[in-house]
Amino acid sequence: MAQKKTLVLGASENPSRYSFLAINRLLQHKHPVVAIGKRAGKVRDVEIITEHPQVNDIDTVTLYLNPTNQKPYYDYILSLHPKRIIFNPGTENPELEKMAEENGIEPIEACTLVMLGTGQY
Repeated sequence: MAQKKTLVLGASENPSRYSFLAINRLLQHKHPVVAIGKRAGKVRDVEIITEHPQVNDIDTVTLYLNPTNQKPYYDYILSLHPKRIIFNPGTENPELEKMAEENGIEPIEACTLVMLGTGQY
């Protein structure tokens, strides 16, 4: 299976958070992970960073931020030119989905964990 470099936006060190589970599951499936969160930290060997680095070859951005908290990241997300953005439950955002489509990025309302578990990632 092809590796899909994934940016987890809204990453957390808290084991009860879905973003934490997603980072672990992505690593289990051998996908390279870039993690950005409000607080610096670490999940396994992935550093959670608070900056907005210019990263190349991002296949997927998976969101764990509510729509209000996504706004400051709009330009950043679009500048990465990912193939798709996954809007996990609770992150659905018609405004950003429309912007993604206008930039040739596929918006997907789905759960990253379910997609990985069912082989649809």
